Amino acid sequence: MQEEHAAACEALGVQHCRIVDVRYRLDDEKFVEAQTRFKLDPGIARKFGSSAIASVEKAAGVLADASVNGEDVGTGVLASQQRSAGAQAEIARVEDRLKHGGLDKSERAELLSQISALRGQLGEERQNRRTGEDRIAWTDVAFNYASDGGVPGFGNRNPFGTAWATLLGSGGTLLSVLLFVGAAVLPWALIAGTAIFLWRRFRPRKAKPSAPAA
Repeated sequence: MQEEHAAACEALGVQHCRIVDVRYRLDDEKFVEAQTRFKLDPGIARKFGSSAIASVEKAAGVLADASVNGEDVGTGVLASQQRSAGAQAEIARVEDRLKHGGLDKSERAELLSQISALRGQLGEERQNRRTGEDRIAWTDVAFNYASDGGVPGFGNRNPFGTAWATLLGSGGTLLSVLLFVGAAVLPWALIAGTAIFLWRRFRPRKAKPSAPAA
């Protein structure tokens, strides 16, 4: 499924879909976990997701969980624009103060420092807006895959694996019972066996009757 979804993204072209992260992990018990993250054109994101789910169901897979997380990026961009406008107005005010003169050396240095800091803030706000605008232009989509060795037709359940696990569980329970019983009975059995052995070894023996004279 992961390869199929990646191929579907590549078929759309980088103008509409980009693969940003691919992960795959298989542990010692053959449990698979994988993730593919995409950036999609918002206009096709819903259709792409529906097609991806359909391909999973066609392969006898199961959609275990689905969620959509949105973020109000536009409000952040608008707030950044307002902050930039405020910084530009403050720069204009400080520059006008410098033009009027009548400042000593320390005051002039302080005003120049303020202008430098405000221009740095403007640069940061521009970068933040570019990042936000890029997030508006693309929709982040992540597919998470998991498998425990399911058999087609049984969803994510493996009847053979379940039967084997049940067998091992029953065997483990039986072994636990035997060990418990053995631990409870064995000391008494050893004491009884020792007592019988000592009794037989040291018990008084009856004298045999002598044979009659001929």
